[in-house]
Amino acid sequence: MEFKDYYQVLGVDKNASADEIKKAYRKLARKYHPDVSKEADAAERMAEINEANTVLSDPEKRAAYDQAGTQPPGGGYYQPPPGWDAGYSWREGDFHGGGEGQYSDFFEQMFGQAAHAGRARRQQRPAAMRGEDLHASIELELRDAYQGTERTITLQSARLSDDGQVVPEQRSLQVKIPKGVREGQLIRLAGQGGPGFWGGANGDVLLEVRFRPDPRWRVEGKDVTQRVRVSPWEAALGGAIQVGTPAGTTVEVTVPAGSGSGRKLRLKGRGIPAAEPGDLYLELEPAIPGAVTDEQRAAWAALAQAYPGFDPRLA
Repeated sequence: MEFKDYYQVLGVDKNASADEIKKAYRKLARKYHPDVSKEADAAERMAEINEANTVLSDPEKRAAYDQAGTQPPGGGYYQPPPGWDAGYSWREGDFHGGGEGQYSDFFEQMFGQAAHAGRARRQQRPAAMRGEDLHASIELELRDAYQGTERTITLQSARLSDDGQVVPEQRSLQVKIPKGVREGQLIRLAGQGGPGFWGGANGDVLLEVRFRPDPRWRVEGKDVTQRVRVSPWEAALGGAIQVGTPAGTTVEVTVPAGSGSGRKLRLKGRGIPAAEPGDLYLELEPAIPGAVTDEQRAAWAALAQAYPGFDPRLA
């Protein structure tokens, strides 16, 4: 259940005196009483203020409330420690501040049975509550989507201690990455999430897949675009070349003569595997070799003479 900080509701310190609590309550009541307040949420706030005052203005109930602890660090579900109310009891008439009997779920869980039964309170066992799902991301290489793999991840999560409190813990989990996984896909690790309460099942861990950025390729759904550098003569004259793929294999493809920068060659079905696999697109990028030796400079000079009047800025 969600913990109610009654000191925060009244705006007082945990060590506030009875007189300070009374003054804080009267000040807030003047502001939020529905008969005089113009605040949109006046009735809701007044019920909350009355509830906090009901507990903190009574020394015995306040002592029991302080014994029940505080909200666990980082939030999450709150469960009072066993025996928090030992030695305390309340009468039905003690509960008068909820605003026509309208108390929060927290109040009902902690004090409600006494408020309605008029006898020593016996804490009822709440209904089973499933644990929270934990969300995280996992970064993969694109090749992992082609071949599948296993990874070990470390999660910051929580567990129930022997006395029923939620405490943080660090866990390592082995994750099987299925072949054909895609970016943005969620991998579910059943039962590895937040702890369940009162017999409820644990939540799950949901891992969102991210591909590590790589300048060699782009991924769009199941399709992959791969940059392939070719020589000027391969682009101009065409011919067969060998290309390594993200799958770890090498394929032979034919570059059409006269291929310019950005031309794409489609390899059907060689994208990310699936029942209907994606495609692999080879995006050609001519690479210009340098002119270092005399022979290389002469070759470039001869090429320039073979194209008189060629102006690449007009092409």
